[in-house]
Amino acid sequence: MDLLTAPFRDLAERLAATVGDAARERAFEQASDTELATHLGTVAELGRLVEALLLDAVGETGRRSENPIRDDRMTSRLGCHDLNELIQRTTLVSPATANRVIRAAKTIRPAVSDTTGELLPAPFPSVRGAVLEGVIGVDGVLAITDPLQQTAPRVTAKARRQAADVCVSEARGEGPDGAPPACADLLKIHAQTWALALDQDGAEPRERVMERKRSLTLGAPTSHGIPIRGTLLPEVAAQLQTIFDAHLAPTVTFTDPYADDGDGPVAPLDDRTRPQKQHDALAAALGTAASSGLLPTLGGAAPTLVVHVDAGDLTAGTGYAHAQGCDQPISIAVARHVACSGVIQRIASRPDGRILRIGTEERVFNRHQRRAIALRDGGCIIPGCGVRAAWCEIHHVTDHAHGGPTHTDNGVLLCWYHHRFLDRTGWKVRTNNGIPEVMPPGWFDTSHRWRPVTTSPTRLRRKLLRT
Repeated sequence: MDLLTAPFRDLAERLAATVGDAARERAFEQASDTELATHLGTVAELGRLVEALLLDAVGETGRRSENPIRDDRMTSRLGCHDLNELIQRTTLVSPATANRVIRAAKTIRPAVSDTTGELLPAPFPSVRGAVLEGVIGVDGVLAITDPLQQTAPRVTAKARRQAADVCVSEARGEGPDGAPPACADLLKIHAQTWALALDQDGAEPRERVMERKRSLTLGAPTSHGIPIRGTLLPEVAAQLQTIFDAHLAPTVTFTDPYADDGDGPVAPLDDRTRPQKQHDALAAALGTAASSGLLPTLGGAAPTLVVHVDAGDLTAGTGYAHAQGCDQPISIAVARHVACSGVIQRIASRPDGRILRIGTEERVFNRHQRRAIALRDGGCIIPGCGVRAAWCEIHHVTDHAHGGPTHTDNGVLLCWYHHRFLDRTGWKVRTNNGIPEVMPPGWFDTSHRWRPVTTSPTRLRRKLLRT
């Protein structure tokens, strides 16, 4: 007996009419700030009520797909591999969203008695009640239940339900402290706090699971790059996040004490996305680690990125280079970037591959030079970058291949990103009597002037005292 098709159709038609009217009349644009905020809350409440129907529907679909005989499952009868695929096809959501909905449905779905067919209590009855009333949606369900479920079986089901009851009270705005209704993020904090209080010995078992699940894998090379996937231990993720924060913190703006035209602070344009910035921060961290001398040796030497390129291609700027350990070819520009802060070893060979001559040309700034350059420059010399000296590479202003010496007068600090893409960003770099100077791109400064730059506190203080 179909009890829902007609009501659903009527509800969909009325909702579609409301959406159309609101768009045609530009109702949200005409609302006051208070009215618009109220409308936002109402629309969200409607969404949560719709999610309540969705969770119940997904829960029943999941129950019908649990038959031990594959051919008798609902998913199999409808031609789907599993429940996630069926939810994707019917609701047009992504696999990740489908998985979240399935997890939420399991926590609020009442079990059905095998003998009588009657409904049994849901794992978290109070959470189910809040869902049916539109108090919380999928986000709220998972925020409350995920941390509490992780304590099983060390914490009893009764204790988990009682903790969930308190969290639901917070969601309703009826918590012990009388705070307004809590959003999903606050509910998760409450649930995590309860989980830790109830399961004080649970960290060690969880950590053992995490240790078994830890992984990091480089995928097969593609035309877009090399995919990376895996699961980090919490302390490793925290360390990586700290590295990201050190690179991404907006600590410096273009306040140039050497300028005499009264320009105020200006923030240079950086159109990188945050994931791109995090990639560049990881690249800098890997370079720093490889050159630290603290890593295990490989073949009797420190881990070294080896790039093979034909001398003719390097001179002409055409063709490809190859990095050892990667099947994907790289451009000549990348080869030059690697060579700028590394050692060039010239190997002469016959066309048949026989090696005729080996030569090594040292072009790496030593630790004493690096300390001096770091003291002079303070960090990446591109204004507004803010990457500290320890994370920077040293760039040969005049390329070594063109006669540029490995001397402090010819070396400046650049972060991995600005070193790698210096020719694309529009910034020009030079040294004038051993002092680094930059010329900003035209969109940033139409004066096209060379300006001395540094973030060295000592040099900045001297300049300010002179003025």
